Amino acid sequence: MDFIEQIFGVAPDGGDGTTEMLYIAVALAVAATVVARRWLRRRAATRRRQSLSFYR
Repeated sequence: MDFIEQIFGVAPDGGDGTTEMLYIAVALAVAATVVARRWLRRRAATRRRQSLSFYR
């Protein structure tokens, strides 16, 4: 896990990989948030359509 050292030639975490793991964790958290938000919006839209058709 030393892609920062290989790409930029610096070791901000002293070469132990902590910074890279933090970047990966943040990227996974952002991706999970985006997926969950899209899923919840779709689910809400489907329920909204179903409730509107109930009154017709």
